[in-house]
Amino acid sequence: QVQLVEFGGGLVQSGGSLRLSCAASGNIFSGNTMGWYRQAPGKERELVASIGSFGGTYYTDSVKGRFTISRDNAKNTVSLQMNSLEPEDTAVYFCNLVGGRIYYWGQGTQVTVSS
Repeated sequence: QVQLVEFGGGLVQSGGSLRLSCAASGNIFSGNTMGWYRQAPGKERELVASIGSFGGTYYTDSVKGRFTISRDNAKNTVSLQMNSLEPEDTAVYFCNLVGGRIYYWGQGTQVTVSS
């Protein structure tokens, strides 16, 4: 089993910044991909950004140029630096790890951007 614990989130004004972090523990499969999803009220969960073990990244179009994902393989952590936040970024953000074709999830952390 893999456990994911998230840190960060909160309330910020439009244009502000927040940093999310996630620590993974347990039986972590090598060659995994870590990332962040988000789910806004009434919407489906969507992939925001992901990063592979060797550093390859993916960003959804709406966050390109504003968000940066990074990871520390030695510490099994992944972070999401979110700049120029917009009210449309308001959602519950979930840390995710995919290893051995199994998806693991954190408990979620609320990000609220006020206009």
